Amino acid sequence: MGTILEIDLTTKKIEKTPLDMNLVEQFLGGAGYACAYLFQHLTKETDPLGPDNKLFFMTGPLTGTSATSTGRMVVCAKSPLTNIWGEANSGSHICVQIKKAGYDGIIIHGASKSPVYLEINDDEVEIKDASNLWGKGLYEITDILKSNEKFKYGRVLGIGKAGENLVKYSIIGSEERAFGRTGLGAVMGSKKLKAIVVKGSKKIELADPTAFNELAKINSALIMEGTQSDIFQQLGTSNAIEMYSLSGELPVGYYRKPEFEGFEEIAGSTLAEKYLKTNRHCFSCPIGCGRVVEIGENDLGLPSGSFEGPEYETIAGFGSMILNADLKEIIKANYICNDLGLDTISTSSVIALLMDLKERGVITATDVDGIDMGWGNMESTFKMIEKIANRDGIGNILAEGSLAVGYKFNVNPEQIATICNSEPTYHDMRNVNGMAIAYGISPHYGGSHNACDMYMNVLGVCFDELGIESAEEKENSPTVSKIAAQTMDHRAFYSAAIICVFADSPVKNLAKFLEYATGMPFNIEKIKIMGQRILTMKRLFNLKMGHKPEDEHIPKILLTPLPESGHEGNVPDYEFLKSEFYKYEEWEKETGMPSREKLERLGLIEYAKF
Repeated sequence: MGTILEIDLTTKKIEKTPLDMNLVEQFLGGAGYACAYLFQHLTKETDPLGPDNKLFFMTGPLTGTSATSTGRMVVCAKSPLTNIWGEANSGSHICVQIKKAGYDGIIIHGASKSPVYLEINDDEVEIKDASNLWGKGLYEITDILKSNEKFKYGRVLGIGKAGENLVKYSIIGSEERAFGRTGLGAVMGSKKLKAIVVKGSKKIELADPTAFNELAKINSALIMEGTQSDIFQQLGTSNAIEMYSLSGELPVGYYRKPEFEGFEEIAGSTLAEKYLKTNRHCFSCPIGCGRVVEIGENDLGLPSGSFEGPEYETIAGFGSMILNADLKEIIKANYICNDLGLDTISTSSVIALLMDLKERGVITATDVDGIDMGWGNMESTFKMIEKIANRDGIGNILAEGSLAVGYKFNVNPEQIATICNSEPTYHDMRNVNGMAIAYGISPHYGGSHNACDMYMNVLGVCFDELGIESAEEKENSPTVSKIAAQTMDHRAFYSAAIICVFADSPVKNLAKFLEYATGMPFNIEKIKIMGQRILTMKRLFNLKMGHKPEDEHIPKILLTPLPESGHEGNVPDYEFLKSEFYKYEEWEKETGMPSREKLERLGLIEYAKF
């Protein structure tokens, strides 16, 4: 039986409690387990930045094993950005250290009055004073904490200034990897928890280690045979810049402009040719899609050595979204955001909004602390990034998100790219109709493209074993909604098992991995039902927090035709697709509540009593 480490920062009580095996049977681990737990402890009245919110770091049953691309962890809480489900997922190595220290998860209760950090060395757990770390960036605190000989080979996660200052879209970073979306860095900051450093030395037990490790060899070899793995290994996620620019999926000029002429200068091939030093691998991943870059001696204030480079979303955000074609400047923006602890997606979207407002004559430099927010102005961009992280001047408004900027300058919300107050990621739904469902309805709404990755499904990434076909890009049909629902269900399972969506194993192999790891029986049908149950649980969480179907609104700016773009004026019929999705998922039209029949079928009827 596994263990959850529970730490109350108000009382300074440290407790080790057993995993709830009833929750494991129903929801597995990761975000599934965390959601069921948080549902029982949080209410609509819970302040996301108050001591009653709980911050849950959770691993999965395969974390720390040789199962392909499972070196991942989730962080969950009530989101300060959306006031509903908050979930951030990242590939990392700290998840392995947590598991080797003997813990499946860590729950943070309460809030400290002064800055603290946690030291976890196997069974030794201490709450330490962090006054010397407060105000420092993520790179520096990592170096400081690992300078302790005891944690030289440990791992660190923490927050930067943005998290300390409760920026609504601040991240939790772990050695250049980011738990990036839904503002969970602010939750950590509200608890005055600066960092966690972990060193584990225990063996991770498997029910059948021989069969497990043999399957891992076969499965990893199978994944590496695929074209997708080769592309990701060579070019990382930035491989998509060129393709999406031609198709119109790459958003340009705050979603208003049809094309970006400088796309080749920021493409993945350009990044690889000019700046790539080596690949970065998450634990147990043979692909290594991470980009470690080196730009040498420079006048940008960046290290001359190697460091983590930008992913697709960051390149799109600080590239085409703001009409900047200087890749080195994008690398700098990524580096600064990582150190300050800012989500590059929301940060770049807020900055792009200012540039759009300036072009449309809504604001001038006088309105934004004297800063010229012309398109592609990277000097101004860097100033705004610092202002956001420090809540300095106009940055105090920007730190609340795009809608707050709109309220400040009397902008029609239909012209602001947010869904449930979250800036969407950068896969323009006008090119892939199914992404309207992903952004409009998935549990963390605009916050995740991988909770329902229809942008990959239309390229042929589907699951025959589950009956999931490939959808047509620009089709408005019940079939598209059905495929989106099936995909969302399955990715909900991924969030509990915690598997990378860029390394899809055969479902039968996932069942075997879980069986060999846990000793519990698994098969394809059980995985399918578990995905449905976990997605339904996340739905119930949001409804309990006060979410309503009318909140699932996509603003006009994201649904305005651009005939000259690669998507040739296509616009998804969102209301139709949403209606068909509701039918497939058996959600009531007026309330959004799953039907009683579905709740009973999934064993969730007790959770519907709120």
